[in-house]
Amino acid sequence: MTPASPLHIAERIVEAVLAQKLAPGDRLGEQELADNFAVSRTVVREAMVQLQARGFVQVQPRKGWFIVQPSAEEARDAFSARRIIESGIVQEAGRPMQSVIGNLRKHIAHEKNAIDKADAATRAFLLADFHVCLAEQMGHKLLADTLRDLTARTTLAATLYQSTHNASQSCAEHERIVQALEAGDTEAAKRLLIEHIGSVEQSLAFAPDTPPEAETASRLRNALTPVRRVG
Repeated sequence: MTPASPLHIAERIVEAVLAQKLAPGDRLGEQELADNFAVSRTVVREAMVQLQARGFVQVQPRKGWFIVQPSAEEARDAFSARRIIESGIVQEAGRPMQSVIGNLRKHIAHEKNAIDKADAATRAFLLADFHVCLAEQMGHKLLADTLRDLTARTTLAATLYQSTHNASQSCAEHERIVQALEAGDTEAAKRLLIEHIGSVEQSLAFAPDTPPEAETASRLRNALTPVRRVG
């Protein structure tokens, strides 16, 4: 059996993020990963460096590697990037639409099956992967790779900020997008896609943004509050 490559390990970790089996802040132990993939810790470190460059992990001195916890600003940036890329994808099909529609409908059928069976990991992965599948089916392989990473980033945000957007709602929205494409209404598909991504973003419980100056001033006020003396 061929030993796992750093890229294979990295992709398995991204897949686990998409399936919400790895969450923001989870520790990725080098030895545990090395044992799991039957490789050396050197190979694992190479995978971690790849993931670090892609924005999925960070290293903490003397503690190890951890899945990142995206800030609200980083999450919004990822959602914005997805809107730009995905709205462009539906406008330029690189393959016959009949084949595209058939494969997307199969994907949605798998989504519904996972929802009916309450298969949480498969359901989460398929709902996120719909967007990657859309790019692939429309003939945009390079954008599909980019979109996989962006979708994984927004999945981390959805986990961290406790998304209230439920699976059935996402699946129904996916179906409406495909129906618009099947009807040849590209503009409607684009609008529905943007609305869908927006509804997921709006379901996140972001804390109100605090201007840096106000935060610093508040900390200083707290620091300078007189210390209560006993006696």
